Amino acid sequence: MNRFLKGAMILTIAGIIVKVIGAFSKVLIARILGGEGIGLYMMAYPIYQIIVSISAAGIPVAISIMIAEKLANHDIRGVNQVFRMSLKVLTLVGIVFSIGLYASAKWLIQWQIITDPRALMPIQLLAPAIVVVTILSCFRGYFQGFQYMVPTGTSQVFEQIFRVGSMVGLAYYFIDQGLHFAAGGATFATFPGVLAGLVVLVYFYYRQRKARQQLIAEQNESALIESNCAVIKRLFALAIPVSMANIMLPMVSLIDTFIVPKRLMDIGYYLHEATTQFGYLTGMATSLIGLPIILTTSLAASLVPAVSEAHAMHDTGQIIKRSRTAMKIANLFTIPACIGLSVLATPISLLIYATPHAGPVIAVISLSIIFLGWQQITAGILQGLGRTVIPLVSICIGLVVKAVLDYQLTGSIELGINGAAWATNLNFAIAGGINIWFVRKYVGSIVKAKELLKILVSAMAMGGATQVTYTFLVELLGNGPSVAAAIVVAIVVYGVSLWLTKAIVKDDIYHFPIIGKRLQKKRDKEEGRLYEKQY
Repeated sequence: MNRFLKGAMILTIAGIIVKVIGAFSKVLIARILGGEGIGLYMMAYPIYQIIVSISAAGIPVAISIMIAEKLANHDIRGVNQVFRMSLKVLTLVGIVFSIGLYASAKWLIQWQIITDPRALMPIQLLAPAIVVVTILSCFRGYFQGFQYMVPTGTSQVFEQIFRVGSMVGLAYYFIDQGLHFAAGGATFATFPGVLAGLVVLVYFYYRQRKARQQLIAEQNESALIESNCAVIKRLFALAIPVSMANIMLPMVSLIDTFIVPKRLMDIGYYLHEATTQFGYLTGMATSLIGLPIILTTSLAASLVPAVSEAHAMHDTGQIIKRSRTAMKIANLFTIPACIGLSVLATPISLLIYATPHAGPVIAVISLSIIFLGWQQITAGILQGLGRTVIPLVSICIGLVVKAVLDYQLTGSIELGINGAAWATNLNFAIAGGINIWFVRKYVGSIVKAKELLKILVSAMAMGGATQVTYTFLVELLGNGPSVAAAIVVAIVVYGVSLWLTKAIVKDDIYHFPIIGKRLQKKRDKEEGRLYEKQY
C-alpha cells in the first residue's frame, strides 16, 4: 500500500509543480495574447492532444500493465522484450502521426472544421512534438511498470519548465508580427518541452543499467517466452482502448472547438466575440479544473500497475483495499475543490486572468472536478484489471451526449457559453457513473455512503466560510488578498470539519507515504515500551 501511495504522492507533487508553472504561464500568455489569441491557440492545441492521445497516451498504461505482470512472475527478460519492441514500433507510429498532422492542417481550414484560418500555423508547428512524445511515453510506461515514479515525475517538471519558458518567450517575441505568429510560437514550444522530458528519462534509464543486470540474475527460467509479434499484439490490444479512454479532456475540447464558436455565432456573436468566449471556456475555465485533478490523475496512474500486480497474484483483498483508498483520497480533494472554485469563480478569474468575464463559466464547470475524478480512478482500476474496453465505451457514450448537448445548450441565448460547460459536466458524470457500476460488479463497492456524506458536509461548511470571508474582506483588502485569506480559512475549516465528522481518523494518517511510515514506527516504539513496562 505504501509503495502505491508513494508513487501517487511523487506524481502529485510533480503535477502540482507542473500546474503551478503552467498557471503562471497562463497568466503571462493571457496578457500577451488576450482572449482572441488564446482562442487561436486552443483551436490548434486540442487537435495535438487528440493525436497524442491516440498515438501515445495509452502506451505508458499498456507498458506498465505488461511490465507489472512480468515482474510479478519474475520474468526480467520479458520486461526488456516489452520495452524494446514498444520503443521500435511506437517510434514509427509517432513519425506517421507527425507527418499526418502537418499534411492535414490545410484540409482542416479549407473544410472549415477550424473556423479561423489564422489557426493554420499554430496547428502545423505542433507536428514535430508528436514523434518525441511517443518515444517519451515508452520510457514513462517502463518506469511506471516498476512502480518507480521518480523518473516520470522529474521528466514532467523539466518538460513543463522548457515548454513554458519557450512558450512565453516565443509568444512575446512574435506578437508584433501578428497574433497568429504569436499563437504559432506558443504551440511550437511543446517541442522543446517534450524533448527535455525525454532527455531526463533517457538519463534515468542509463543510470540504472547495473540494477537491470542484477535483476536478470533473478530471472524465472520457467517463464513463458513470448514472440515479438505476441508482445506487439498485446501492446496494441491494451493501448488502443486505453488511448481512446484517455482522450476525454482532449475530445471535450475538440468537440467544443467544432461546435461552440459556430453555435455562438448562430445566436448573434461576431467571429472575434465567439473566439473570445471560446477562450474563456477552453483556455481559462478548463485550465482551472485541471489543477484539482492532479491528484486523481496521479492516483489513477499509480493504481494501474498496483492493481495489475495484485490481479496477477490473484490478491482480491489488496485490489479492494487499494481501490477504496484511492477513491476516498479522490473525494477528500475533489469535492472541496469543486465547492471552493464555484464560490470564488469570479474573484479567481479576476485575480489570475485579469478579467471577471470567465467567472460564470468557471463556476458552472467546477462541478466537472468531482465527476472527472471518479472517472479517472475507476478507469485506473478497470485498466489494471485488464478491462480496458469498459472505460472506452463509457467515454464514447459520454462524448455523444456532450456533442448533442453542446449543440443544443450553447445555441440557447440564455445559456450561451455556459451551455457548453453544462454539457461537459454531464459528459463526465455519465462516463464516471458507468465505470463505477462496472467496478462494483468486478471488485465490489469502493465508496461508503456514510463516509461520502461526511466529506460533503465538511466541504459545504468550508464553502460557507469561504464565501463569508471573501465578502467581508473584499471591501477592506481588495480582491487578491481577500481570495488568499478566503483560501486559508477554507483549508482550516475543512480540516477541522473532517476531524469533527470523523471523515478522517487517526488510522488513515498511518497510510500516508513517508509521514505515515514514520508515525507508525513511532507508535510501534511507544507500544513496545508500554509492553516492556507491563511485563
